[in-house]
Amino acid sequence: MRILLVGAGGVGTAITRIAARRPFFEHMVVADYDLPRAKAAVAALGERAGRFTPARIDAADPAAVTALLAEHRCDVLLNATDPRFVLPLFEAALAGGADYLDMAMSMSKPHPDRPYEEVGVKLGDDQFAQAAEWAGSGRLALVGMGVEPGLADVFARYAADELFDEIEEIGIRDGANLTVEGYDFAPSFSIWTTIEECLNPPVIYEKDRGWYTTEPFSEPEVFDFPEGIGPVECVNVEHEEVLLVPRWVDAGRVTFKYGLGEDFIDKLKTLHALGVDSTEPVAVMTDRGTAKVSPRDLVAAVLPDPAGLGDRMHGKTCAGTWVKGVKDGRPREVYLYHVVDNQWSMREYGSQAVVWQTAVNPVVALELLATGAWTGAGVLGPEAFAPGPFLDLLVEYGSPWGMREQ
Repeated sequence: MRILLVGAGGVGTAITRIAARRPFFEHMVVADYDLPRAKAAVAALGERAGRFTPARIDAADPAAVTALLAEHRCDVLLNATDPRFVLPLFEAALAGGADYLDMAMSMSKPHPDRPYEEVGVKLGDDQFAQAAEWAGSGRLALVGMGVEPGLADVFARYAADELFDEIEEIGIRDGANLTVEGYDFAPSFSIWTTIEECLNPPVIYEKDRGWYTTEPFSEPEVFDFPEGIGPVECVNVEHEEVLLVPRWVDAGRVTFKYGLGEDFIDKLKTLHALGVDSTEPVAVMTDRGTAKVSPRDLVAAVLPDPAGLGDRMHGKTCAGTWVKGVKDGRPREVYLYHVVDNQWSMREYGSQAVVWQTAVNPVVALELLATGAWTGAGVLGPEAFAPGPFLDLLVEYGSPWGMREQ
């Protein structure tokens, strides 16, 4: 397997560090708009860097991406950029005859008249609209294969296959007790993506109603997370699992709730009130004249890079899937989860916990595809594949998962 990795930020760099320890692929091209960043990611691998080549690429230029795939004879494109670049990379992979993986799906557009009641363009709709072309080409686009979405979806399929006869509700629940020394506000993941998913109308699925939306931060609940994290207030957030799980798993209801905390929510609301969550460029006067700047890009630029916070971070992050239903005629509730301790991920890989937890899952999926344990064609989510091989290999990578009866 020859891989083109697009994006050498925190998650992309963590992908290289995880993949470098595995023998399943022949070569990986590490491409980024910022060539020095790609070179740094490869150089950091030291004696393991022999199978890696840095390159510069504009992810918004499908022709350039297709050319890079051909130049290095890559048969799969792994997208580690933010959601703005999903469609050009997705389409470039198909044009280049390559398989494709991403960790976030094509962007949504709220309903023009009833944004907090009805869906508009849903996450991933633009990708699923091209499913026939992918299936006809015999190529696979494995979408939403990070941790959330990704591992959380694998857990949903595992619960359906192994743990329940009937599922009433599947709820993705994400929480952490991470702190960052020296900062009052330092998100542990891309603020650009965090703003996008937290301020968009959250989507909920109900079998009798289909998909519908609510207002941001709705339906707060306190969820008790395992391994010492404890109770965290979680709220509805727009996320891919709600759009993916019902396509392959029969469930009465599907939700996604994120443990943001009151202070974080207040800051996001303030960004929205000030209009600096916008992605539309505005004219800004500088001493060199007028420049066009996206307010959200400015927010991202002034905040610390999440990838560089690992040495200041303490605590754990938990991603998981809560499932309620019936087994053998009796009610059952379980929470399937994956916890990463920042101290461990920094010591073992030099990557902070949140980006490492995201990065490990596409590498596991690539190995399953390389070995033939997973096969498929078309546009498919993680739920479309047998969960057992994935969960077994995750343990082999040194990162076990857990299950708690509720």
